[in-house]
Amino acid sequence: MSYYISKIFSHIICLLPNSVNRSIGSFLGELTWLLVPKKRKRMAVRNILQCLHVAPAEAAQIAKKSWTRFGRMIIDILLYPKIKQNINRYAVIEGREYLEEALALGRGGIIATAHSGNWELLGGALASNGFPLVGVAQKQTHKNMDRFINEYRELIGMHVTYKTGVREMIQMLGQGWLIGLLMDQDAGSKGIIAKFFNRDTACVQGPASLARFKNAPILPVFITENKDGLHTIHIYKALFVNQTKNKQDDIAKMTAQLTNIIEKHIQNYPEEWFWLHDRWKSVEKRD
Repeated sequence: MSYYISKIFSHIICLLPNSVNRSIGSFLGELTWLLVPKKRKRMAVRNILQCLHVAPAEAAQIAKKSWTRFGRMIIDILLYPKIKQNINRYAVIEGREYLEEALALGRGGIIATAHSGNWELLGGALASNGFPLVGVAQKQTHKNMDRFINEYRELIGMHVTYKTGVREMIQMLGQGWLIGLLMDQDAGSKGIIAKFFNRDTACVQGPASLARFKNAPILPVFITENKDGLHTIHIYKALFVNQTKNKQDDIAKMTAQLTNIIEKHIQNYPEEWFWLHDRWKSVEKRD
């Protein structure tokens, strides 16, 4: 039932003007903020204070905005049937040449990004602009919603695989595809420890490990939202993992470098990162 309700809601949203949709998205964000547990809000504010060294009132505002933007993000996804033919009216790309140069090497590439801005639209916009993108998804517990979101990802031009599909990722890299990977969540006991906002953090090593295995370029890519609702995709020059005899050290160094790049992006756009994820949970438990 939820699949068909989402499709109907999407159809209605596609008929409405952008100004109305932005208002609906903002309302959804504000409404759901009321349902966020106070414990999680306090955790987000505490981490913002430790990382950004801002006043408590500003930290609370950043925490709220980092959540409420999800309302607009959901609306953007529901608009995929409408925007797929005219994506550049919704998202512009800066640094396109870096992506084209990387693909010209013929080894595919890794898109290293974070839960910042509308990361779903980031993948959709790149795919709609003709870049061969594989979105690596987390399987949703709700089967119908998993079906809906993956259908819409494919609608806008993405190929979708799950985090468990490592063999498929390796194969598609060899075929020249771009693999989009989010690398800013707590990696738990399997993570590489690197400094993130000057705190020991368990970081995912997948992007660096995969890139080293295939000698593929890694491109840091982020998306930001302007006040008028237009999004900007920022593509940075490709990085390459060292190929020394010390494989683990090569991977650790690149993971630390990418983590530092993500940190700098968050410092520039603090309200767009998802502060309500407990990024340091596993390391704090070890201590």
